[in-house]
Amino acid sequence: MSWLGKVVGGAFGFVMGGPIGAALGAALGHQFDEHGLDQVRLDGDGFDSDEAQRLQMAFFGATFQVMGHIAKADGRISEAEINAARRIMNRMMLPDSLRKTAMRLYNDGKRLGFPFDEVAGQFLAECRGHPQLVRRFISLQTEAALADGPLQTTEETLLLRLCDRLHFSRYEFYGIRTRLEAERRFSGFGPGTQQHQHHRQQHDTYQHQWRRYEPPRPRETPLNEAYGTLKLTSSATDSEIKRAYRKLISQHHPDKLSAQGVSPERMQKATEQTQKIQKAYDAICRARKI
Repeated sequence: MSWLGKVVGGAFGFVMGGPIGAALGAALGHQFDEHGLDQVRLDGDGFDSDEAQRLQMAFFGATFQVMGHIAKADGRISEAEINAARRIMNRMMLPDSLRKTAMRLYNDGKRLGFPFDEVAGQFLAECRGHPQLVRRFISLQTEAALADGPLQTTEETLLLRLCDRLHFSRYEFYGIRTRLEAERRFSGFGPGTQQHQHHRQQHDTYQHQWRRYEPPRPRETPLNEAYGTLKLTSSATDSEIKRAYRKLISQHHPDKLSAQGVSPERMQKATEQTQKIQKAYDAICRARKI
C-alpha cells in the first residue's frame, strides 16, 4: 500500500496544507479506508507515484468543494446538480467511503465564506505544469453547472472567475461549454421542449462572447452551403443531419485537439471549422424547425 493509504483524518492538513488539505482532513475523518485515493484515477497522465498521489488529493478535494460552491451560486441546489455530482463520482469509481467524503467536500463548498479564490489558487499551485488536469477540472465544473439547464449569470460569473484564477483561457472555456451544451441537446433536450428553447436563447446571447476571440462571421450561411459543410445534401434525413453534425464536431472541436497538444495554428483552424459547422447546423435546424 502506498504512503497515501496510511494517511488519515487531520493529517491531510499536514500533507497538503492550505484550504484543500484542511477540508480533506475534516471531511475524511474515519471514512477513509484501505482504498485510499487510489480510486481517483489520473489515467494516462504519466505521473510518478508520489506526484500522482499528491495530485489525486488536490484534484479530488478541489473538484467537489468548487462544484458545491458553484451549484449554490444561484441560491439553491437542484436535484439535477446533485445527480451530476454523483455521476462524476461514478466515473471516478469512488468506493462508498470516498463518496461520503466527496459529498462532505461538496457541502463544505456550499457554506458561507467558502475560500473560493484560495482553493483555486492552491489547486493551480499543485497542478502547475499539468494543463490537462486544469482542463479536466474546468470541464467537470462546467458539466455540473449545466446539469439543471442553461448557466445562470451567477454560475457563469464564477466559472469565468475560476478560469482567470487558474490562468485558463476564457476562449477555451467557451469551447468546452459549447461542446457540453451540444451533447445535452442530443440527450433528451429535443425540439419543442422548454429546455430546448432555453438552450437556443442562451446560445444566441453568448455568441458575441465568441466573437471577442475570433473574427466575426459576416453573413447567414445559405442552406446549400450549410448542407455542404456537413457533407450532406438537402435530401438528408433529420437523423442523418444530427449524426453528421456530431461526427464533425467530434473531429474538429478545439477542446479535443487541445488535449492532444496540437499547435496554436492548428487550434485556430479547428476553431474556425467548428464555428462553421455549428453555424451550418443551426441554419439547417432553423430551416427544418428541428
